[in-house]
Amino acid sequence: MKPVLVFDGECGFCRDWVERWRARTGDRVDYVPLQQPGVLQRLGIPRSDALRSVQLVTPDGNRFGAADAVFRTVEYAPELRHVARFGRLPLLRTIANFVYRQIAIRRGLAASVDRLLVGKTTRPPDSRLVRNAFMRALGGVYLIAFASLGRQVKGLYGRRGIEPIDDFLQFLRKRVSKRERLTQYPTVFWLDSSDAALVRACRAGEVGGALMMLGIAPRTTAAVLWLLYLSFVSVGRDFLAFQWDVLLLENGLHALVLAPSRNNERPPWAAVALMRLLAFRLQFESGHCKLASGDKMWRSGDACCVHFETQPLPTRGGWYAHQAPRQMKRATTYAVLALELGAPWLALLPRRLRHTSFALLVGLQILIAATGNYGFFNLLTIVDNLWFLDDAVLARTAERGRQTPRWRRLAITLAALPIAAISISRLVSRVFRRGRIPKPVRTLEDRLSPLRSVSSYGLFAVMTTERPEIVIEGSDDAVTWREYGFRYKPGDLKRPPRWAAPHQPRLDWQMWFAALGPAPSWFYQLLERLLEGAPDVLALFEHNPFPDHAPKYVRALLYDYHFTDRATQRREGTWWRRDLLGAYVPIVELADRRR
Repeated sequence: MKPVLVFDGECGFCRDWVERWRARTGDRVDYVPLQQPGVLQRLGIPRSDALRSVQLVTPDGNRFGAADAVFRTVEYAPELRHVARFGRLPLLRTIANFVYRQIAIRRGLAASVDRLLVGKTTRPPDSRLVRNAFMRALGGVYLIAFASLGRQVKGLYGRRGIEPIDDFLQFLRKRVSKRERLTQYPTVFWLDSSDAALVRACRAGEVGGALMMLGIAPRTTAAVLWLLYLSFVSVGRDFLAFQWDVLLLENGLHALVLAPSRNNERPPWAAVALMRLLAFRLQFESGHCKLASGDKMWRSGDACCVHFETQPLPTRGGWYAHQAPRQMKRATTYAVLALELGAPWLALLPRRLRHTSFALLVGLQILIAATGNYGFFNLLTIVDNLWFLDDAVLARTAERGRQTPRWRRLAITLAALPIAAISISRLVSRVFRRGRIPKPVRTLEDRLSPLRSVSSYGLFAVMTTERPEIVIEGSDDAVTWREYGFRYKPGDLKRPPRWAAPHQPRLDWQMWFAALGPAPSWFYQLLERLLEGAPDVLALFEHNPFPDHAPKYVRALLYDYHFTDRATQRREGTWWRRDLLGAYVPIVELADRRR
């Protein structure tokens, strides 16, 4: 009463794939080698047909061969049933049968290629361990992100910070309707935006990240962490507008779809596909934007000749990388483009190529982290790349996981579809510039945009070839000036570039952006806080030249910074050299003092 698949038991390629199908279909299908005595006569299968291709005999007596037999066999696998039915389409069936015939006449070669691409394992792909590793690692990233923000939150967003969240919310209360406040600026700080509330939110994020790392109530902690981080990003403006802030929110949203309801539950294929899409898009878009921008530095191969020196916060490793021969740096430029544009595609291929993609892309992130400070971005990208692996890599276990209930698989698929639709439309519209996003997807994207949890990605699409640096100075008499020292931003010529990651000094980072153009509004608020001697803002600096009182005047000068070479560094002990370009912001003082 069960379907029977007859195969050539002397064919190694056939045996491997039968074991893979058996693991998927369980006891729903009987698999019998054609060499078993009497099986062909009992089922009425000519021996010539059985030797030419696998044969499936269904309970109603119908017989199917070659690719048709394969597709109909796979239909008995619950998770693949609907996908396998596409094999009944005439065009796909024709192509599949052609491919099957080519493999059948070259079984030895096919077996070698199969072992090379897929490996010896015949177990079906499983992602339970990958999902658990991802969820725990994501909890670690949340812990780092909230701990890093907690060190700066009062100086950046407190009542006497650079961009007080309370002032911004008061501004919105006067100009935005109550409904728009909640839909366009979703944040828990509508309830309380005091300094204590900001600190408590960071501490709650740290605790939630730790709980998620321990695997405690993963869905609940994922929801709380996503909401807390969204609360900061929604009203954080300049200092929480980095790509990795949105990437963390997008991962957090995906984690809500992925989180298991029961222990040992297999993640549905839709959730796995969603995460692989995010990892693919993140890195492919990063490479595509470099070429699509038309920037001559990337096209000529000279990007890495200037990148190590001009990136926002280089490390000491970046200084040494800058000393490399020009041809080596040009080769590095082309290698980066090749990895970002090529390696993600390997993740769409059989498992061993996916594993190769993982190794290449993780190696790239490690090298990037060694030469520059990018907060938790490199770590989070590596965490996303875990989805290019499978459980056979992380651990070898024969334990069979629980099947996700059908209603829950459907719910997860429905939740994943809108996110996937927006992600794919963004990718397509970015690669094909003339492509238009379908109206339903555009409407959906507009509705979900306040959640700030789906974005396009791409760093350094256009290279910065110079390094202007802002130096802030204070004075009591407008004659003698003393410099404020930043913790990580270049300043003191004899101080080597510092390692900050995975912590992100957000003021230091924004100073790099500010130097590329006119002074933004937050920069004047920073100067005002220095004139006031605001302690929380001063805590963002490494050196306060006025420890006993606030200065009467402050100004900002603009310098052109460059790395020194090895000989100069050994001779003078300097890591940087600089030339004065002029005033960035002229001398300012508090208005009440002038009166």
